[in-house]
Amino acid sequence: QVQVVESGGGLVQPGDSLRLSCVVSGRRFDLQTMAWFRQAPGKEREFVAAINWSNPAYANSVKGRFTISRDNAKNSVFLEMNSLTFKDTAMYYCAAREGHYPTDMLSYMPYDYWGQGTQVTVSS
Repeated sequence: QVQVVESGGGLVQPGDSLRLSCVVSGRRFDLQTMAWFRQAPGKEREFVAAINWSNPAYANSVKGRFTISRDNAKNSVFLEMNSLTFKDTAMYYCAAREGHYPTDMLSYMPYDYWGQGTQVTVSS
């Protein structure tokens, strides 16, 4: 059984940084394309960032502020978030799909496994 577990969310102020972590178990992690999505209250879930074997893809809204990375030895993917704004407030979800795909597919292709989410709240 595949498990996807996020952590690292919290309450921060505008301009602060936060690092989210996601651990995957039950599948070979190095074969997974990993992604982060988020959903704000009353809005649809949206793509944030993804990484295949080594290449990242980002939503325009986070490009230059967020960095996705992976550590295959730890079965983990990370999302480093800098210069956070009120608009970044959302539940953040980690997702996985087996295989590695071109970066131009990562934002719209379906993902197979999802975590329960970790809340990020940016407030003054």
